[in-house]
Amino acid sequence: MESWRSTYAGMLPKDMLLKLSSADHEARWWRHVLGRFRRRHYVYVAEHETDGVIGFISGGPARESGLDPEAEIYALYLLDEFQGEGVGRALFLRLANRLNRECGPSLVVWVLSENPSRYFYEAMGGRRIGRRSERMGGAEVQETAYGWADMAELVAVGRSGQE
Repeated sequence: MESWRSTYAGMLPKDMLLKLSSADHEARWWRHVLGRFRRRHYVYVAEHETDGVIGFISGGPARESGLDPEAEIYALYLLDEFQGEGVGRALFLRLANRLNRECGPSLVVWVLSENPSRYFYEAMGGRRIGRRSERMGGAEVQETAYGWADMAELVAVGRSGQE
């Protein structure tokens, strides 16, 4: 939740971000993620030896049928101080490998169009394949979809240990 607040400050309503600070909200969210969808919802967590959990990634079958990809990354969050160190890349490659096996070779991720983290997905070879408007916390936001038609290249990088 800390990563959400820092990432989306100025992009999402302040009230919405403040609500994320409650331990109860975070616990409910994790129960949702790890509960009902656990069989087809994959989650990887990055843990630092002294700082504990520093990030996570989750994904599974694509949720929107309007696009072609079979798999989707639902969330990727990393604490600010660990960005740029390869942790997000390692999480991304690990999940891409799993999704390729479990869901199929094509992948999509939706990101707020204003989010500077979108450049991470471009650097990972994602191409813009769609846009949509969503309401989040009472505000209308624009999202951009990045897609990979075939994750084979990502999977090869992940298997080679270059994570």
